[in-house]
Amino acid sequence: MTSDTCGRQHCRIGDQETNGKNSTASSNDFSDPVYKEIAITNGYINRMTRDELRSKLAEFKLETRGVKDVLKKRLKNYYKKQKLMQKEPINGDSYYDYICVVDFEATCEEGNPPEFIHEIIEFPIVLLNTRTLEIEDTFQQYVKPEINPKLSNFCISLTGITQDIVDKADTFPQVLQNVIEWMKQRELGTKYSYSMLTDGSWDMSKFLNIQCRISRIKYPSFAKKWINIRKSYGNFYKVPRNQTKLTIMLEKLGMNYDGRPHSGLDDSKNIARIAIRMLQDGCELRVNERMHAGQLMTVSSSAPLEGAPAPQMPRYRN
Repeated sequence: MTSDTCGRQHCRIGDQETNGKNSTASSNDFSDPVYKEIAITNGYINRMTRDELRSKLAEFKLETRGVKDVLKKRLKNYYKKQKLMQKEPINGDSYYDYICVVDFEATCEEGNPPEFIHEIIEFPIVLLNTRTLEIEDTFQQYVKPEINPKLSNFCISLTGITQDIVDKADTFPQVLQNVIEWMKQRELGTKYSYSMLTDGSWDMSKFLNIQCRISRIKYPSFAKKWINIRKSYGNFYKVPRNQTKLTIMLEKLGMNYDGRPHSGLDDSKNIARIAIRMLQDGCELRVNERMHAGQLMTVSSSAPLEGAPAPQMPRYRN
């Protein structure tokens, strides 16, 4: 995270200090003195003003933007990580090498009538390297809708995707094949472990699920589990679900939206920026949702951390 760490020296917050101690107790044993130190440190952090928090974060060369609760969480996680690393170095090899951020755009009509069938018209992927915390690559292709081939004016205005763009695009099965080839070229699921990540449940449980039925193909195995960043953000920063919309998450982290809202690729890049900040703040983003027998299910945080399988083109439905 930063070379300017507490290390084994005294960590001072304001006029208080906690001494780094080593212990042979199990890392899961909460009677270990290190957890008492962490609790005491958290108490000091809770009493700090926003300016004091920003000053301390700057001292450790950490990000100083964000609302007060975000700053507190960032500083607490920094100290906790330092304390636990003194006790037992963390094995960095167990986490995903990459996160694939996906945010589909789909056909839509004003008022979102319940009988309207949404078809995917943009398939973007942003490839986030979890080691460097940088966007390493992007993929973007538009998709030709089949059931409602003519886009509504509302859809064109919302997404910026024109009729001409979708008319010239490939149908979904071909675009999915291109996605899979792109992922294979980057050795995802073979050389490198990875997970999918979305902003909410709908991209996979609704849009991809419906699209696979329309295109008469089975649901792809690589997209059966994913990280719903809204859930992760709400749980990590302890905020209610109504504060986990994309623009609000960015705002609370002290960032502005970059690009055109409702462009699938721009949305995906902004979601990746949130994921990067959360990883920097000490959050271990992990799979928390999955599809099972066509239904959306929750994945327990205690489930083992497993990467997605190597991407394969799904079979056609009978």
